[in-house]
Amino acid sequence: MDYQTLKNEVEQKTAQTLEVLQNEFAGLRTGRASVHLLDGVRVPVYGSDMPLNQLATVSTPDNQTLNVTVWDMNNVGPVEKAIRDSGLGLNPMSAGAVIRLNMPPLTEERRKELTKVAGKYAEEAKISMRNIRQDAMSKIKRAVTDKEISEDDQRKFEDDIQKVFDARGAEVDAMAKKKEADIMAV
Repeated sequence: MDYQTLKNEVEQKTAQTLEVLQNEFAGLRTGRASVHLLDGVRVPVYGSDMPLNQLATVSTPDNQTLNVTVWDMNNVGPVEKAIRDSGLGLNPMSAGAVIRLNMPPLTEERRKELTKVAGKYAEEAKISMRNIRQDAMSKIKRAVTDKEISEDDQRKFEDDIQKVFDARGAEVDAMAKKKEADIMAV
């Protein structure tokens, strides 16, 4: 067993988990407009569901408005419907190929609901990391069983891997706390 390869694999997988969490957080609405808010919207056009960013350009002219510039005029209706049905609580208004979305202020109830969703995303990331950790630890134990490494090396490797997970877990907590503060800020 090559320990350095295992450690690199663990670091890469946990970094990907953090990246996924960052993308999920970007899709959560805070009090201000964000171009990433519509990242999860899929539009049924051309016989399949396509991501909105492959059909239009999303921009933020100010803190409370999103502009969606649809490239093909035939897709304005389906894009508008997909945004309305996305569950984000947005009401699109179209003027030609440009769809304007005014961000209504979040109610206290909606803010609390969004913090719960953010917490759920953070917990899913932690679960994913626990699974990665369990896999790495079982590989180390298997190497001891197969007499590839000594028990002293096992303890050293397990402690080293645990430090990686402790650091990544702290990053998840920090990201969740920051997102919750963003959501609750009026």
